Amino acid sequence: MPDVFADLVGQDEAVDTLRRAAASAAAVLRAAAVAPTTDAAGDEFDALAEEAEGAGAGGAGAGAAVDPGAGMTHAWIFTGPPGSGRSVAARAFAAALQCAYGTGCGQCPGCHTTMAGTHADVRLVVPEGLSIGVNEMRALVLRAASTPSGGRWQVVVIEDADRLTEAAGNALLKAIEEPPPRTVFLLCAPSTHPDDISVTIRSRCRVVPLRQPAAEAVAEVLARRDGVAPDVAQWAAAAAQGHVGRARRLARDPEARTRREAVLAVPRRLTGVGAAFDAASALIEAAEAEAAASVAETDATERAALETALGAGGTGRGAAGAIRGAAGQLKDLEKRQKSRATRAQRDALDRALVDLAGFYRDALTMALRAPVAPVHTDTAALAGAGAQKWDAEGALRRLEAVLECRAAIEANVKPRIAVEAMMLALWKG
Repeated sequence: MPDVFADLVGQDEAVDTLRRAAASAAAVLRAAAVAPTTDAAGDEFDALAEEAEGAGAGGAGAGAAVDPGAGMTHAWIFTGPPGSGRSVAARAFAAALQCAYGTGCGQCPGCHTTMAGTHADVRLVVPEGLSIGVNEMRALVLRAASTPSGGRWQVVVIEDADRLTEAAGNALLKAIEEPPPRTVFLLCAPSTHPDDISVTIRSRCRVVPLRQPAAEAVAEVLARRDGVAPDVAQWAAAAAQGHVGRARRLARDPEARTRREAVLAVPRRLTGVGAAFDAASALIEAAEAEAAASVAETDATERAALETALGAGGTGRGAAGAIRGAAGQLKDLEKRQKSRATRAQRDALDRALVDLAGFYRDALTMALRAPVAPVHTDTAALAGAGAQKWDAEGALRRLEAVLECRAAIEANVKPRIAVEAMMLALWKG
């Protein structure tokens, strides 16, 4: 059975860093088992970490050396472009911290339950809406302050930490500034820019930068792990532009391929103003349909579970009154589900825009006669025709229009308005 880092594609340096830190963390626990506790939890952690600097490699292999930056610390930030594996790295590191051997073996109960998402001491925060609120963060910090039930670490994994509200970020900052002795925070964000993560949080965390994996590495993983045919794996890896999850969907999901084909047909449809607005409507409606399909089952399950918990279907005394008094909780659930649907729609639309940007990137490189492979090999002929018609400057303007649309939606411009403006810019060139 592969170890917990096997799914982290093309990130050898990051994996080496995390392995060394996990070994150092295991040494911290061994030292804590024999060292007397101190009143200051932070001082104890620092002292044990310093001691582990020299012994931490013992869990990784005899004779291995630990560099001065290999020690364990209580807060980490995983950065990198979409698809680089930020959340995969964070979960794998969490498993290595809970590993009975301190190596992330992938076989022990600590590794297995962490990777399955059922470990009692690993809290996973995956934002379903547009942001992570302060109440959710305060509750999480409170739970994370408890003693680990398994005697190792309390680990908090926050995916998309760039979605923390200012108040939520302040609540997290206080916990990172004064961490419990056995709690580790793992944050995932696109970068350490202040727009993504606050400067004060960044200053108290160790950063693990991830890079966009090469298409060859992604294709190899799809073929080896998922059993995808090599030619399909190569095509999907190139079309996904190094995004591992996107490549897997394209290789295995016919509906994902159909949606991609519809997006790449947009340039041929832009024959006038009316056609531009029709294309915008089609793109928005497709994103809405995809988002609705992705959350429908979850929404229905959550509502049914809440209604059952509140006494729906009960016939005993007070059952009717209980369900009437539950209107506020049902309203809160609907609000959360609406926020999740909005996030799902924007994510679906962003995937379409990335595909469209890849098309105009191909046209630009062909116009410049750049010696690089196209992103979309199946529409290379169409991109070549566009390159001849628009020349390099026209292709660049169109590419910029797509990127500006993505930025506008990220800045909370109404998606329909942003997409309509983009389609008009693509038509006019």
